[in-house]
Amino acid sequence: EVQLVESGGVLVQAGGSLRLSCAASGFTSDEYDIGWFRQAPGKEREGVSCISSRDGSTYYLDSVKGRFTISSDNAKSTVFLQMNSLKPEDTAVYYCAADRQACRYGVGDMDLYWGQGTQVTVSA
Repeated sequence: EVQLVESGGVLVQAGGSLRLSCAASGFTSDEYDIGWFRQAPGKEREGVSCISSRDGSTYYLDSVKGRFTISSDNAKSTVFLQMNSLKPEDTAVYYCAADRQACRYGVGDMDLYWGQGTQVTVSA
């Protein structure tokens, strides 16, 4: 059974850092591109970052470039999102997702597998 489980979301002050984890079971990130998405109350979901299974290329939403870093562990079973210099507007539920060929030129739509989400709240 394929599963994605996110963790690491907490309440943090503006300027702080968090690392989110996405543990994949039933497959490894060698097989699928994996991305991080977020959805804030009353807003549409947006793609934050992704990492390509083909060559490890990474892509970021413009508003998080230079602050967030996506990476995977050596076993490629866990994908991380390191978030630094957090801002109140980063507050959202963060989801990881996986799909094939969905991280080739940017953070593409991922429809195949989704995690349950983890809440990140950044206080001013």
